[in-house]
Amino acid sequence: MNIIFVLIPIAILFVIIAGVVFFWAIRSEQFEDLDRQGSNILFDEEQPVAKAEDKGPEDESKGRHDQQP
Repeated sequence: MNIIFVLIPIAILFVIIAGVVFFWAIRSEQFEDLDRQGSNILFDEEQPVAKAEDKGPEDESKGRHDQQP
């Protein structure tokens, strides 16, 4: 029965922390643009083109498996 006196304050502390984090997220506009991040996953990011002298031997072997004879 004494464990209740420990668990209730811990639960109240968790609720207070969750409330503070939630209201911080609302004030810092974390929930303003929910659709943009969902659609960003559909588009590829542009990768910088590596220079030929920067490629090592492991980079050259990557494309060989994709080529058909």
